[in-house]
Amino acid sequence: MRADRVFAYGAAAGLLGDLLLGDPRRGHPVAAFGRAAAAVERVLWRDDRARGALHTAVCAGGAMAVGAVAARVVRTSPAASLTLTGAATWAVVGGTSLAREARAVGRALEAGDVEGARARLPHLCGRDPQALDADGIARAVVESVAENTSDAVVGALVWGAVGGVPGLLGFRAVNTLDAMVGHRSPKYLRYGWASARLDDVAGWPGARLTAVLATLAGDDPRGAVRAWRADAAAHPSPNAGPVEASFARALGVRLGGTLSYGGRVEHRPVLNGTGRAVGIHDVERAVRLSKRVSWLALGVCVAARRIAKGRTS
Repeated sequence: MRADRVFAYGAAAGLLGDLLLGDPRRGHPVAAFGRAAAAVERVLWRDDRARGALHTAVCAGGAMAVGAVAARVVRTSPAASLTLTGAATWAVVGGTSLAREARAVGRALEAGDVEGARARLPHLCGRDPQALDADGIARAVVESVAENTSDAVVGALVWGAVGGVPGLLGFRAVNTLDAMVGHRSPKYLRYGWASARLDDVAGWPGARLTAVLATLAGDDPRGAVRAWRADAAAHPSPNAGPVEASFARALGVRLGGTLSYGGRVEHRPVLNGTGRAVGIHDVERAVRLSKRVSWLALGVCVAARRIAKGRTS
């Protein structure tokens, strides 16, 4: 079976597996990678960029090497190759868990249980929940759904199309390292620099594809393009900016503004300033848009891999 077909069938099976099964409660491969990365950090950590770069290279390179070896072992068996691709896709995408956590917060808000929503929000994002009212929590959920559609689904599919199983595992490794050490805390400002910069690079194509597909899947494609062009560059993240701006216009809401992380207040630019304030019902709308974007991304990645294969044949 040709490599493009292995990716097409395997990635579709993995995405369907995520839809039906979600993430396992215990023994998730990404959690195992996180424990291994933490062990490497305990050995290597110094307040130094070079040590942080070595940490990134060891962990991300190791994940890709595991993927490359596994793919090589099964390369002569189409069924085994397809199974490996499906399993790797299921392991690295997280669309169902994203939707489940977003809806859990949304249900608490709909029931008027703001404290319950605050308690649940840290499962989804790193905002300080006590600083948020119901509308602020809803906005945080919509922004997190937008950003994680790119990080947890589309970006992985893009790199799977480019690099097969090593690409899938490598992207998730980079994204996980950024979450672990890539933030601007005193401990990781220098040590996590390489992980943060590599995540920006790896996330660039997936973020742009997510923004394009959100633009096309929303109710106002032209308006979404205008919001992307006008507002995205002002966002502190080069990848979250286009995604959140496109989602904002596609949903007809305003995103951005003042928020708090770990006791640190940030004043971010408003995205799609002509939109209305986020309401509780927009949580479900954002989840549905995320799902549409994810499946459209699969189609685009499969088509792109097939076209690339045809040109090299």
